[in-house]
Amino acid sequence: MKIGVTGLNATDNPGPGVPVIRSLQEATHIKTELIGLIYDSLEPGIYMDNLAQKNYLIPYPSSGLENMFERIKYIHDKEHLDFIIPNLDSELFGFVKLKNRLNELGIKTFLPTFEQLMIRGKDKLFDFCTQHDIKVPKNILITSQNDLYSIPKHFTYPVVVKGIFYEAYIANNFEEVITGFNKLRVKWGFPIIIQEYIAGSEYNVVALGDGKGNTIGAVPMKKLYITDKGKGWAGVTINDSTLLELTHKIMQKTEWQSGLELEFMKSNETNEYYLLEINPRFPAWVHLATAAGQNLPEALIRLALSENIDPFTSYKIGTIFIRGSWDFITDMSVFEKITTMGEI
Repeated sequence: MKIGVTGLNATDNPGPGVPVIRSLQEATHIKTELIGLIYDSLEPGIYMDNLAQKNYLIPYPSSGLENMFERIKYIHDKEHLDFIIPNLDSELFGFVKLKNRLNELGIKTFLPTFEQLMIRGKDKLFDFCTQHDIKVPKNILITSQNDLYSIPKHFTYPVVVKGIFYEAYIANNFEEVITGFNKLRVKWGFPIIIQEYIAGSEYNVVALGDGKGNTIGAVPMKKLYITDKGKGWAGVTINDSTLLELTHKIMQKTEWQSGLELEFMKSNETNEYYLLEINPRFPAWVHLATAAGQNLPEALIRLALSENIDPFTSYKIGTIFIRGSWDFITDMSVFEKITTMGEI
């Protein structure tokens, strides 16, 4: 199968594309040829040896769906793509809207529905959790700077200031709230979320749902090292029945279709888990699940092909990932080719 994969931005804020490709390279039920779909000619995944067989520039989602579709159609005419796995939050709405048109070309996807994407939105998550008795930090939505003055009515400091799509800042006072608010307002727009700060340890779960309420696979991990951007730079798979029960509950209530990542905080005060976010795609550490025995990207492809898959029932506890930096050396002509021709 020829599979297009986005999100090859393996930087200090890495996308999931590279670990998804690594997982597909280790697939045992399907044979793949992997095509990188990239947004920038400096995405490190382009320059990694033995990763994608070819790479093509595609337009940013903000350029419009028609531009995106025409570029994918051009790539498809050359490569005869069988499947595309989008890996970035910001592109998912566009790919969901293009799903039927891509299917008419013969390109399959396995994506969340529009309704599922809305349910897990940072401005909707609190309502979903309270409706289904899942602990979640309380939050308020801010649509103007004047709204910030209501914070003392709802919270004590510190608080978390979150963008509607990405990024979050811990603010210890009103001045830090203003700073975080202005950064996020310019970058992501409104609303801004002000969230209760839960002191504790961070845990994540990567999972795959079949769209019928069933969990095909789920692997929890504890973050061992967190960067100043809040990204897990090391983590270990753990045995935690509570996390898995919460995951199964969320997958059932949402009838989630596709991969996702659940972000939890285990409170130091109550020792209970609070759901912070539902990220609607595989995380950048998804290859850890593959190494622990659950190749979820491969299973996603097989679900889309309507294969009967028995859910994973185990994984190797104590499997660790540790990220590092590596300089990829190439010639200027390689960079020029991808920049000028849009493919390599």
